[in-house]
Amino acid sequence: MVTSFSAFVHDLEFNDLPEDLLALLRRSFLDTMGVAAIGAGTELSDIARRSAMALFGAGTVGGTRLLMDGRTCSPAGAAMAGAFTVDSIDAHDGSTPNKGHAGSAAFPAVLAVADAMCQRGQSVTGRDLALWLALAYEVSYRAGQAQHATCADYHTSGAWTAVGVAASVARMLGCDEEQIRHAAGIAEYHGPRSQMMRCIDFPTMVRDGVGWGAPSGVTAAYLAREGFTGAPALTCESEDAAPFWSDLGTRWLTLEHTHYKLYPCCRWAHSSLDGVQKLMRGNDLHHTDIANVEIKTFHYATRLAGYEPKTLDEFSYSIAFPVACMIVRGTIGSNELTPKTLTDPDILRISHATTLIDDPELTRRSVSKRWAQVALTLKNGQRIQGVPMTPRGDVDLPVSDAEISAKFHLLADEGLGLERANELERLCAEFDTLDSAGFALLLDLCLSGTSIPQS
Repeated sequence: MVTSFSAFVHDLEFNDLPEDLLALLRRSFLDTMGVAAIGAGTELSDIARRSAMALFGAGTVGGTRLLMDGRTCSPAGAAMAGAFTVDSIDAHDGSTPNKGHAGSAAFPAVLAVADAMCQRGQSVTGRDLALWLALAYEVSYRAGQAQHATCADYHTSGAWTAVGVAASVARMLGCDEEQIRHAAGIAEYHGPRSQMMRCIDFPTMVRDGVGWGAPSGVTAAYLAREGFTGAPALTCESEDAAPFWSDLGTRWLTLEHTHYKLYPCCRWAHSSLDGVQKLMRGNDLHHTDIANVEIKTFHYATRLAGYEPKTLDEFSYSIAFPVACMIVRGTIGSNELTPKTLTDPDILRISHATTLIDDPELTRRSVSKRWAQVALTLKNGQRIQGVPMTPRGDVDLPVSDAEISAKFHLLADEGLGLERANELERLCAEFDTLDSAGFALLLDLCLSGTSIPQS
């Protein structure tokens, strides 16, 4: 049995990965690249990529290409820009118990360092990538659990993904156990302890912190390899954190906690979106039938109170407007991620007619789940109330592979073109079997530029 996180990171091998974990990583790969493809067209991503080019030269560690862009900078710069790109569209996988996301940091960071390794002539295969991703996810989730249990503030995903990325990249760089310890400690110390509720209350481009969590982890690993010290990481090695690491190597939190999103907005809105979609379809309603909407939900979610978002960032961190969008459009997809949607008078009417209710019982229940209950009042005075719901996409309410595929194409086809999107989907489905040549092709598909226009 593994007794320390550093031994786990140092000693884990591809053959130790269970098949269901590999299946999850294949699904997350496809899902994340779809989000990255459409995210490359956002203003946030454009700013991040231009800043990476201005600030992060390739240096002597080898150039790496920017995710969905193709231009070259350093691994830290590519990790930063890539994480911001994925995080610019709030549709990537996540962990409800962690109240955050690992893949939005893990994929950009690991791909960036892997590309740098390839550019320097090292052989990298799909088996390597699967191992590194598994380490990044699992260490991130466990560090996140420890952090939420031991810190009063609700910190963004960037705080704990920095630790997972650092551990994974340290393994990529061939660090020994002690260097892995220091990499995690450096990343935890210097990573972004950003306050998530500030972004909920004032939505801007800072998002979920992974834009700095990913490069913090990458930088920490390179520092540790050169002898920089920073151990211990308290989320990995403190006495308070110990319960969250006691079954490391025998249990995979990644399998138990990872959820998938059907809608490109904060997960806290998804139970309301599922609920209102069910009421509209089940009662054959049109948006012109609706007088007002009532949403009972947990406390944190009631702070997603943007009724008239002016930007995609504000759209992502609201409930009333996405619910109104679902009522009017019947879906929330790529067509809804446009400035024109934000001024739709039918959506705005219903958004302003929506009331969010802080429900103590749903707050109590919203620990490993996110609960909401929706009621509609029609113009004829009839009230239709749904049952309390949790969102689809959790482990116990899974979405199908066909739904993940459909979501990927909905988000990716415009920017990648159908031929490239199909080839990327094919390789994601078997990435852990690819030899070095196949892996190089996969990197090309992920890191080349897109044709999607900037929103």
